[in-house]
Amino acid sequence: MQRIQGKVRKALEQYKMIENGDKIAVGLSGGKDSLTLLKAMAALKRYYDKQFDLVAITVDMHNGESDFSKITEFCNSLGVEHVIVPSQIYDILFEIRKEKNPCSLCARLRRAILAETAKSLGCNKVALGHHANDLVETFFLSLFYESRLSTFLPVTHLDRTDIIVIRPMILVWEKEVVSNARDLPVFHNDCPADKNTQREYIKGLLQSIAPNIHQVHEHILSALTHPERNHLFKFEY
Repeated sequence: MQRIQGKVRKALEQYKMIENGDKIAVGLSGGKDSLTLLKAMAALKRYYDKQFDLVAITVDMHNGESDFSKITEFCNSLGVEHVIVPSQIYDILFEIRKEKNPCSLCARLRRAILAETAKSLGCNKVALGHHANDLVETFFLSLFYESRLSTFLPVTHLDRTDIIVIRPMILVWEKEVVSNARDLPVFHNDCPADKNTQREYIKGLLQSIAPNIHQVHEHILSALTHPERNHLFKFEY
């Protein structure tokens, strides 16, 4: 966990994610990524050179019927308030719209509820558990499915709610999260599309070439996080 905390601290400082007096809402889905993020942020809060407050927000996709008691106990052990927000996202995606590729819409709906709830709690920032693999995979999702060279940023300002989104685990690899998540109360994901999404296809594609290209993920991450290395098509008269 110390290695993850070190990388989180490096990201916080490199991308200037935190200022004195921030109140940060951690988006806590209950998955390994968000639980690891909350644990790292709670540990850093004790000795980080900037003072900030934390609150954990869970968006319940089943309109308040999910059992998050173990997640709440985990938050209590860290001294972090846990707020659960009921929503009908599951019904909207799978019963009403019957989405075949629900990930993008699901993420937008959850982020909207998260941002609005964070604002109501007096937070000025929201922290999401996206890690380095997510960054790399999102780039290829945009390229292959949207014809765009794009991925998410470490810091993003949401104009509508005036909330700043930060991604402190952007330098942490998924394998590091997995190795540190064994003792965490991971909440089971009952999404019907789990393991059968465009993102899972991209993940598998990258994994399939990894044995033949040494540190392929690291090379892609380095290219994405060093824009001065970008030499893309440009035509000038």
